[in-house]
Amino acid sequence: MTGVIVALSKIDDAKNMKNLLVRNGILVVGVCTTGAQTMAFADGLNEGIVLCGYKLADMMYSQLREYLPASFEMLVMASRHVISESIEGSGVMCLSMPLKVHELVDTVALMTHNMELRRRRQRAKPKERNEEERKLIQKAKEVLMSRNHMTEEEAHKYMQKCSMDSGTNIVETAQMVLAVMK
Repeated sequence: MTGVIVALSKIDDAKNMKNLLVRNGILVVGVCTTGAQTMAFADGLNEGIVLCGYKLADMMYSQLREYLPASFEMLVMASRHVISESIEGSGVMCLSMPLKVHELVDTVALMTHNMELRRRRQRAKPKERNEEERKLIQKAKEVLMSRNHMTEEEAHKYMQKCSMDSGTNIVETAQMVLAVMK
């Protein structure tokens, strides 16, 4: 589950925000009052959401956004005036103050859902193979084709099936084919 870092300039406000989010089923991994603390928390995570005010003790939201890893999203809470003048079009989500609890919870849930979808798509992408791996797979297919009188497509499908059945990737299967058939 994607964690949220709450970064507000007043510690009491940050703790209250954390409690509100936790009561609504949202995982909060850190509470901060400065951008430096927020970045330290973010360094320990692969991804997450930073919920912050327009201005922290040591930096503005825009500076913090620049320093955060690209795998983090940001939700800025500010007045309508500040949002319309400074934040709109900056690539961060915004909520205007005063907050409505359901809007906050729904927005964080939507951001979490989108991050998890992106993570799944990333995992589903086929892995790019380097030249050595491609040669190894091709050599294993050639061995299967010559010894078992298969077409290239049949050899490839055979290796895919063996890979799935054994729970290994196709490169490891190609190594096994070459080791067994030499």
